Amino acid sequence: MRIGVTGARGRVGSALVELALREGHAVLGLDLRGNRETVSERLSYEIVDLTVAEHVAAQLGGCDAVVHLAAHISPMGLPAHTVHNDNVTGSYNLLVAAADLGIKRICQASSINAIGASFSRSPRYDYLPVDEDHPTYNEDPYSLSKWICEAQAESVSRAHPDLGISSLRFHMIAPDRDTVVRRWQQSGDPVGAAKGLWGYTTTGGAARACLAALEAEFVGHEVFYVVANRTASDEDSSDLYQKFYPEVPLKKELSGAAPFFDCQKAQRLLSWSDR
Repeated sequence: MRIGVTGARGRVGSALVELALREGHAVLGLDLRGNRETVSERLSYEIVDLTVAEHVAAQLGGCDAVVHLAAHISPMGLPAHTVHNDNVTGSYNLLVAAADLGIKRICQASSINAIGASFSRSPRYDYLPVDEDHPTYNEDPYSLSKWICEAQAESVSRAHPDLGISSLRFHMIAPDRDTVVRRWQQSGDPVGAAKGLWGYTTTGGAARACLAALEAEFVGHEVFYVVANRTASDEDSSDLYQKFYPEVPLKKELSGAAPFFDCQKAQRLLSWSDR
């Protein structure tokens, strides 16, 4: 496949580019950063502003699939309207351009925060572990933008029923579990870790999920939790549950380092797990 990758010079984008090349694919990297260049016969980069629809459509021609990773990754550091509007507009322009060009396989980065989590004042969980059926209670511009991006994918898939679109709910991208454990230990913020249910996604795991989503056999729009299969905490999951969420119903018992996110759908449809 020739795969278009937005945010190709970012953390997950760079890992995905390397993985796709190793797997024999060609890659068109699309990013605001860096230079326009042809690196090899199978890798080139273009500069694109995703908020300008014409720019997006002009660059995607010739791609067989596209992965949309470019976005503001939190509500901090920028005005709320910038975070929300850029994320929502970029996703819409990418989805529509790809559909209009006949690109059948589309994957976009979403977030566990689409339902309201790490950036909420006090996140609400109706049950644990969380799965894709959980409703949203988001309340910040970043989390709202991710929920809307998923809704946009659902809408585009209805208009183009032959497409396969994946929205992957990543969580605190890091090289490995130890990095996340140290980060939370150094922060001295147990409540912050609890808001996000002690989850994370490895950089390599995120890249593998993106490629798996393009290769999976389904049509329509599907949302997937793409979170590591163990928590980023040295405390037993049952103890964490009793300490922070004892009033929340459990769908299954939690013990050891069992995650608070249910990724069975990704395992079933994408053959993916983040070990």
